[in-house]
Amino acid sequence: MRNTAKFTTAVLAAGALTLGLSACGADSSDTDGPLIVAASPVPHAEILTFVKDNLAKKEGLDLQVKEFTDYVTPNTATQDGSVGANYFQNKPYLDDFNKKNGTDIVPVVTVHLEPLGLYSHKIKKADDLKSGATVAIPNDTVNEARALKLLAANGLITLKDGVGNEATPSDITKNPKNLKFKELEAAQTPRSLDDVDAAVVNGNYAIESDLEPSKDALVLESPKNNPYGNFLAVKKGNEDDPRVKKLAKLLTSPEVKKFIQDKYAGSVLASF
Repeated sequence: MRNTAKFTTAVLAAGALTLGLSACGADSSDTDGPLIVAASPVPHAEILTFVKDNLAKKEGLDLQVKEFTDYVTPNTATQDGSVGANYFQNKPYLDDFNKKNGTDIVPVVTVHLEPLGLYSHKIKKADDLKSGATVAIPNDTVNEARALKLLAANGLITLKDGVGNEATPSDITKNPKNLKFKELEAAQTPRSLDDVDAAVVNGNYAIESDLEPSKDALVLESPKNNPYGNFLAVKKGNEDDPRVKKLAKLLTSPEVKKFIQDKYAGSVLASF
């Protein structure tokens, strides 16, 4: 069962925060003013800060970065105009969010992929999971399905044929190790590693927790034909904002690609 209470709390907190941003006088619709972008701290805000400090001025872009640690507020703030854009999510997640919340946020340009990985403080390889082991997985719709598909791709479980981005543990048809699943908010999964046998962790939260996906993950998503690239997004109708176009160009520049390669060493992959 999903944690509805936590989701509701997050939405209420988002509303309070976006009101606070509006009260500070931010006007994302003023195309002559600064472009305020909501972002997860790692790697999104770090990439944006690199653009702000090294590239934006030359393009005449006044870029401001607002960090958020959840997956709800950046979209609600973008929808109500408290920020002009956001950079933190993938297409399946956005599609699910728009459907459930009646929002009309659209992607502008895909920048990078953070491979989802399985991590453990107790075992060295996935095959070492014992019968009845507990695995923590994200509890939001898309990331839970993504986690289960990662486990299935590595032979730990089998899912129903054709299951999509709404897969849950009830869609498991074979579970040879009798794995048990602990559903947590995505940000909590790395913090659970001392309490569970393994956890599937989103790339950004792994990096924030000093895990190196390219080295520490027991299994890691393949970037080949991966639909989970993270992109710059705006409220529909703002795609042609000249500030957004400038930022999209800079986020897919050779300088940003080199920054991603040098800083993240394979734990974040440029998608352009």
